[in-house]
Amino acid sequence: MTILEQLKEAVVQGDNKACVTLAQQVVTEAMDPMEAIDGGLAVGMKIIGDNFQSGQAFLPEMMLAASAMNAAVDILEPAIAASGQNVEKKGKIVVATIHGDMHDIGKNIVKLMFSTSGFEVTDLGKNVRVATIIEQAEAHQADIIAVSALMTTTMGYMRVLMEELEFAGIHDKYKVMIGGAPVTQEWAEKIGVDGYSKDAVGAVKKAGELMGK
Repeated sequence: MTILEQLKEAVVQGDNKACVTLAQQVVTEAMDPMEAIDGGLAVGMKIIGDNFQSGQAFLPEMMLAASAMNAAVDILEPAIAASGQNVEKKGKIVVATIHGDMHDIGKNIVKLMFSTSGFEVTDLGKNVRVATIIEQAEAHQADIIAVSALMTTTMGYMRVLMEELEFAGIHDKYKVMIGGAPVTQEWAEKIGVDGYSKDAVGAVKKAGELMGK
């Protein structure tokens, strides 16, 4: 089994220790770190993502896989920088749990999936005011604003976000994505956001579509 196949399998198995060991081997043997990511780690992440959507894998397995991949990428990134290569980022995303909502497990999973899928992510945390989300999107020159709500009582702030972006005349600068347990496609269409997904894997795919990648 090649090292790329081993990396792929380690991610699918959520084997953090194996991913770290293999990443260190890539560096020691002066292999191409980008190839290790694209041809090994990312392939494994795609498999686990597809398995999750088809019901063959579950949330804990997906989180373990993403964590294992992140551990390997942390080791490979200095080697990439040293080689003068650039990891092509698919876009910049600001993520937050909307004002009034203290739940962030789902947001954290989505953040992890965005990061392991090649997006540059700024996590604003939970219970974030609409004004703060917009300020940070501007400051980080984000391409996408992704917000979650886990309570029906806080979903209304998603509409406020859209209204404030429109009022400031900057709605066209951003693609807005929403998600969370009570959030639906119907709600997304009603408030005029650009994307909705019921899970983290779908969110990554939707973000890719919005970025045209």
